[in-house]
Amino acid sequence: MRSFFLTPTSTCVHILNVLVGFSSNHMNLQGQRDLLLLTELERDSAVTQRSLAVKLGVALGLTNLYVKRLARKGYIKVTTIPSHRVRYLLTPQGFAEKSRLTYLYMQYSLAHYRDMRARLRQTLSRAAESGMKRVVIYGTGELAEMAYLSLREMNMVLVGFVDDEQQASFLSYPVWRPQTLAEWEFDAVLLADLDGTARQKESLGRHHIPDAKILALGPLA
Repeated sequence: MRSFFLTPTSTCVHILNVLVGFSSNHMNLQGQRDLLLLTELERDSAVTQRSLAVKLGVALGLTNLYVKRLARKGYIKVTTIPSHRVRYLLTPQGFAEKSRLTYLYMQYSLAHYRDMRARLRQTLSRAAESGMKRVVIYGTGELAEMAYLSLREMNMVLVGFVDDEQQASFLSYPVWRPQTLAEWEFDAVLLADLDGTARQKESLGRHHIPDAKILALGPLA
């Protein structure tokens, strides 16, 4: 899946979007921030703290504290050459820490991918056993890609993709708005957005799609 083999910058942004609940043996929130910062500083040594704050989604003052912490730990060196320009250089310790955190992230990515694939197969298998063969995928993200692959592997029929966002196509299929479902023949709608499950269910309710036709990887309530 292309979404799990990303460029360094998009990898770190992805981490902040999807990683939650790591134990002390894995990457915690601080580790996620460090990986994003180290990646950005390696990519652009003259990046501004304001730009970093936007990427982190935190206040400028907090970003300054995070950068100072990296410097204290010996991961970066702050220079002012020329005098009017601040530059951040990764030290050998910083490169080593970035490699360690990247490895932890890749471990998580593979585990997350396997878990989602297993949950998809379980959900779709139950649907197929109930006679549901024609499935609409609601969403156009990573989970929707995995759902598409799972449908093909299980010889189920993809009716089409729907999404709330304006998008012309996804995986070479046209993307329609949820209200189009009133004109389609299908057995089930698979909710393919873990963070937006409640919103998607509410949207389907407005379009009179019964709960019995809604498939989700987590609780609908």
